Amino acid sequence: MTLPRKATSMGAMRTSSAVATDLDAAVQGADAAARAAGVTVRSLEDLPDLEQAVALFADIWRREASPPLTLELLRALTKAGNYVGGAFVDGRLVGACVGFFHAPEEDSLHSHIAGVAPGAAGRNIGFALKLHQRAWAIGRGVGEIAWTFDPLVARNAWFNLTKLGASATEYLPNFYGPMDDGINGRDESDRLLVRWRLTDPAVVLACAGGGVGAVADDLRAGGAIVALGSDEAGRPVPGRLDGPVSLVAVPSDVALLRGADPETAARWRIAVREALTALLTDGAGRIEGFDRAGWYVVRREL
Repeated sequence: MTLPRKATSMGAMRTSSAVATDLDAAVQGADAAARAAGVTVRSLEDLPDLEQAVALFADIWRREASPPLTLELLRALTKAGNYVGGAFVDGRLVGACVGFFHAPEEDSLHSHIAGVAPGAAGRNIGFALKLHQRAWAIGRGVGEIAWTFDPLVARNAWFNLTKLGASATEYLPNFYGPMDDGINGRDESDRLLVRWRLTDPAVVLACAGGGVGAVADDLRAGGAIVALGSDEAGRPVPGRLDGPVSLVAVPSDVALLRGADPETAARWRIAVREALTALLTDGAGRIEGFDRAGWYVVRREL
């Protein structure tokens, strides 16, 4: 991977030698992740590459008539110095990620959209893309990448909070309004905002493959309270909200549930929204992690 090695004013609080050290490690990690996934990851700038990205996003979100991003917008974003990256297998684009900068004083990049072709899932291509984005950002003196994800999607919660070591900081009800695409359907677009502090020790460890998730069974044995569980039919069951450590369940595969039982999927949306917003009220609680079995772990100062 070839990346510019410059620290902007956004990274002025850190020495150039520290930035260079972090960048070297980030580039090595990104290259290793790409090799492990069997892909080549690079920035996209030329029109043919950007056209492939538009088509890929349209295919993933099943929005051929109205792609999530247009060619003109991607072209403008790259010209303005923002991030557009892609993962290739034998010259074919199989994953892409797009981000744009926050206000200069915020020292942050907002990662707006990322996706991997359905036929390429399960190969850690998304991990390789995010590590490339991380190295790209560190090379520009940026300390943080932020993005949103649907809190009902268990695999994304695991990926973001455990695999990458990002921190969930805010619950955003119906953030985008109705989306009505092939992934979200007619469900409301609640999102969790996460912040990925690129050189924090926990993030560095996670990017090296050391991300370890919470274990809900152990936490329950230690006194954690089930704030939201499920019954035998897979429907949400509210619990108590008064524990110092709370567990909030999500469905195992909400995308399948939306197709098979949209009413139950909608019940999960409301139940998770009510549980997490109540636990996070006034900054008293924080999402500490995600158990792979499908539980958010929330710790509160009581």
